[in-house]
Formats: sequence, C-alpha cells, structure tokens
Amino acid sequence: MKEYNIEKIRNICLAGHGGSGKTSLAEAMLFNTGATNRLGSVDDGNTVSDYREEEIEHRISMNLTPLYCEWNDHDLHILDTPGYSDFTSEVHCAMRVTDNVAIVVKAIEGIEVETERAWEYADQYGLPRMVVVNLLDKEHADFYDALGRLQERFGTQAVPVQIPIGEADGFSGVVDLVAMKAVTFVGGDGKGKRSEIPGDLADQAEEHREKLVETVAESDDELLEVYFEEGALTDEQLLEGLRKGVKDGAIFPVLATCASANIGVSGVMDAAAAYMASPADRPAVSATPSSGGEEVALDPDPSGPLAALVFKTVSEAHIGELTYFRVFSGEIKHGGDVYNSTKNTSERFGQIYHTNGHARNELNVIRAGEIGATVKLKDTHTGDSLGTRQKSFGLEWVDFAEPVANVAILPKSKDDEEKISTGLSRLHEEDPSFTFRYNSEIKQLILAGAGEMHLDLIVERLSRRFGVEVEMVQPRIPYREAIKGKSEAQGRFKRQSGGRGQFGDVWLRVEPRQRGEGYEFDNGIVGGAVPSRFIPAVDKGIQEAMVEGVVAKYPVVDLKATLYDGSFHTVDSSEMAFKVAASMGFKKAFLEARPVLLEPIYEVDVVVPEDYMGDVMGDLSSRRGRILGMSPRGSNQVVRAEVPLAELYRYSTVLRSITHGRGSHARKFVRYEEMPREIETKVIEESKALEEE
Repeated sequence: MKEYNIEKIRNICLAGHGGSGKTSLAEAMLFNTGATNRLGSVDDGNTVSDYREEEIEHRISMNLTPLYCEWNDHDLHILDTPGYSDFTSEVHCAMRVTDNVAIVVKAIEGIEVETERAWEYADQYGLPRMVVVNLLDKEHADFYDALGRLQERFGTQAVPVQIPIGEADGFSGVVDLVAMKAVTFVGGDGKGKRSEIPGDLADQAEEHREKLVETVAESDDELLEVYFEEGALTDEQLLEGLRKGVKDGAIFPVLATCASANIGVSGVMDAAAAYMASPADRPAVSATPSSGGEEVALDPDPSGPLAALVFKTVSEAHIGELTYFRVFSGEIKHGGDVYNSTKNTSERFGQIYHTNGHARNELNVIRAGEIGATVKLKDTHTGDSLGTRQKSFGLEWVDFAEPVANVAILPKSKDDEEKISTGLSRLHEEDPSFTFRYNSEIKQLILAGAGEMHLDLIVERLSRRFGVEVEMVQPRIPYREAIKGKSEAQGRFKRQSGGRGQFGDVWLRVEPRQRGEGYEFDNGIVGGAVPSRFIPAVDKGIQEAMVEGVVAKYPVVDLKATLYDGSFHTVDSSEMAFKVAASMGFKKAFLEARPVLLEPIYEVDVVVPEDYMGDVMGDLSSRRGRILGMSPRGSNQVVRAEVPLAELYRYSTVLRSITHGRGSHARKFVRYEEMPREIETKVIEESKALEEE
C-alpha cells in the first residue's frame, strides 16, 4: 500500500442526527474510491460500516466504525458514527481521535438534537468542520432553508462552497462556487461531469460566490486588506484562505448531497482533501509521562516517541478482539512490542490493519497521524494509552455522560448467575459508557446506560456472545423512611432460660431533623440509669434498626434519637441485651412519630425542538413532574423539570416516541422528598408482599 506524507492524511468523523445519511455518505465515499465495487444500502442491510448483526437487524448504526480509502492522492480515514442519543459515547470516542468533523444534516429538518451535540463535541476538541446538507432529493427538501438555520445557529461562518442544481427529485448536481463550474451526476457512479453554470443559476451562483469570498477575507487580516484594496481575491488566495479558515475554525464550508444516489459526494471528498486539516495542522497532543513530571506536547512525528490511544475494541467472530487505535506520535510496526501504560503490561502487535467493515488490509507499519487496528491483544481495551517500555505516556481519555436509563436484570436460568458478571465485564471493556453493579439495598443487579436502546443492545450481546439469557425488569426504587413528629417509647428486653439471663431497658425519644442532616444520637442519661459501657450498644442497636427500616423495610434517615432513661441488672445486663432493647424501643417510637416514605427526586433536562414542547411538558406533568423552566439551546428548547425516579422508567423510549426521535434528556439526583399518601400506601403493600414471598 502506498505510504503518504502526514500532510496528505485526513482523519474525518461523520457525525449528526440519526437518519441524516452518514452511513450512506461513507458508503458512497468508499464506492467512489474503488474501495468497494457496489453501493450498499442501509435499508438493505448491506453497507460496509453497518456490518454487525445488531445493526443489520435494526437498520441503524450502533457503533463507531473506522473506514479507509484513498482519494486524489490523499489518505482518508473515515469514522462513521451513530446518530441516536443512546450511542452518543461512540461519537465522543471518535471525536477524541479525529482531526476533522463532517456534520451531516437533513435538508428538511436541518439542525436536530444530535446535530447540536455533535457540534458541542467538535467545539470541545477544537475540531475543524464542514457541514453536509444531505437528502436533497426528498420532497420539500430546501437547501437554502437548511442553510439559513445553520447560519442562525452557528453564524455566517457556515458558508456554502456549493449550491444545488435542481430540487427534490430534480436534484442532479451542484455548482462549485470556488471553481465556478456546474457539476452534474448521472447513473449513480459518483463521477461528476463539469460544465458551465446554467443560465438560471448564474446570478445566484455569483451572489453566493461573493459571500464566500467575503467570509474568507474576513477570516484573515491580510486577505481582508487585499479584498478592500482590490475588491476581489484571486483563485489561489481564495483556496489558501479557505483552507486556513477551515483549519482555524473560522469557516465551516457547507456542501450539498444526496448520498444514497451518490450525487455531490465526490465534492465532499474533494473538499476534505483541499480544505480540511491534516494531523500536521493540528495542535500537538498533550501527554503525561508515565515516569512522572509535567505534561509534554507531542508533535505528530513518525520518528518521535510512540504515543497511541485505543478508542474502540470489538469482538469479531473467528478473529477474537479487534482493537482500534490512533497513533499520535511515533509508529507501530507489524510484530512490534508495545507497552500499555494504562495497565502496565506489554503487548506484542502481530498483524496490523486498515479496516473497512469485515475487510482488513494488512500493513507493515502505522505511523503518526494514522488510524489502525490489530487483533488478539491480551489486556488492552478502550481508553488505554500505548507507548514503549522505555518511554510511555498517558493520553487523556473521554469523560462519558452519566447514564440516563437503568434496568434490573435477572438470569432466566440459575446456571447463568455467574456468567452474567463475566459477560458484562467483557462487554464493559469494549463499551465503558455503560455501568453495572449489584445494589445490596434493593438486592438487584442494575444495568445503566445512555438509553433503553443502549441497554437492549447490551442484553442482546450478552445473549449472542455469551449465551446468557436475562430478563429486564424495572428496578426497585431506593425509598427512604423518615418521621414528621416526635415520640417516646420504651424498649425492654428480658430473657431468662436457665443460668445467666439477658436484660436491657431503655427509654428513647425520636424527633425529625432537616432533610439531608442525617442521624444524630444523644446520650441524655444522668445518674447512671444506664451504665456508660452500654451506651454504644444502644446507639448501635438504633442504627441497625434504621438500616433495616420499620414501615416498609427501607433505610431510615434524618432523625435524632435521645436515650434519656432506662434500667439495668448488675448480672444479666449485657451489650447484646441493650442493643436488642434499643432496636425494640426505636421501632415503637418510630411508628408513633408520624412516619412517612421519601422518594428520590431527579432533575431532568429535556432537549427538544420547540414544536414538541407542549407534548413533552404534558408528559412530564403526568409523571408527577414539576416544570422548573425553559431556555433556548440553539434551535431547540431545554425543558427543566423535577420528576420522581419512580416515574422515569423507560423515559428515553417514551421521549423518542413523542418527539419522533428528535429529543434527548439528561438527569441527576437532587434530593429525597415525601411522597403522596396514596402512592405511599401502595409502596408499603408491595413491600409487605415482597417480604412474604
């Protein structure tokens, strides 16, 4: 395979909302370069990047897929990412290792929730980007409407370098505003035919060309001076200024395509080669020496010290674990030894590849700036940093968002109980964005992720790869018990069964504390009614009773317990007797102090297009939610509300249904709060029934 100078490498992440056509765009790019000999279709389940069973079955992208092709003497590494919020962690991983982003938007809907999120990630990493307005063959598709929304949200730096020829099913090509030529496409082969601009588009093309020149001039002081003096820029100045403006994040070229029909895709590839950043154009990567010391900046130099980052691991049938990595400095050779500084282990890199779905092209070396893959590493997983034993570094990894959906999972067979943890541990190594843990309080294994679709996928993989069948059920809610009043009660424990007996006698007073203040024990004994050596046992007995709960077997919180009287026997009293007496007295006092159940309350931020705000707020209100406010976020609205956790089960699925896939949400715990009496009664009954099982 041809070796490319680093200036000729382009790493590009395709990102955007679900259904915008990213995978179709990637498919057409591979076809146009000869990397494939047919144009696959998402609907037919035969695209190169959506090749895994679950993606073929569901007809959507669920994984980040690295692809590779060559175009116009450039080395293109394409990262095709999912567009659904459940898999946004895949987008985050891709952004961490790419140098550029192509934001793909639908010509009709324009900016959507995941468009915004992708743009935010690109901002976070300071990535150059271009915007591809896709699906221009659809009825009611309007390039200029989409452009207006882009400029309203992201500024006039979002400037067309093409405008479409025709609209809807008459969309047949683009006008290249840099070369000022028409490029038309026939037959789906992706080969554009250049000609003069049609007369009915000449004025429009001149108008947008002038806007492009102005935007390029405004992005650079020297060019702006030339523009003011000359009134124009030469083609060379325009090209160089456009490339510099894109690299600096001052210009976002906007292009027009119908990827599924392979119209305009070659223009996207030309733009990638001509305007987008090479690894050499990007800032040096920050790395922390494993030996200690301050961060260092590593240039993308193949002769420099090795620094690489694993951004994806997947299990592939017949080959085992496939590990994807980006080399930021140095190089990795076939058969070379590499040191995993995250795990402090050495690895032998056998075969190394560029990949296109199932297809793998074996290489001898992968150099700085390139993305590659290897197989059968022993202990290297997503997020690990790679170097050499003599000199290694730690590279910054991704902070994943907090999970917003969870389920309890139960094995369908007792034989599978041990296999569940093993399987989930293996899957977590590949996808660190989900979590799982056994919650001893509610006695369930809780699986948490970015949405119900994400959790369904994990359970599918658990079944397919490890043969473990589980049932997903609603997690029990970690309620709390508290009191609203003050009361006093005696706890008296006396047992005589031959020999030494047991005796403990306490009088306790309980009273509520402010929410969140926790438990307080007060020793109010005077005159030795209870000897000091038994006081800690009383405190311990109360705390153990609080953990067990009184009304519905949920932990008790936020109260003060005072031991103010009691009695003892010089022979029969013991720490155990006073602990039991304290537990008995506490339970009596608690039941007489107007006990209540508390439920966890979460703050929920729901991001939706304005058209769906009414439906979303109505649904939140039906979930006993309190609307706290609304605020704009670009072209969307953020509805903030407080909702009981008990009402949020499978909320991601409901929100997707309400908003037709255009809404997303985040949540965080804020406090415990007293629940309505009718719901409390139901929870107590359910707790008693569970105890009797």
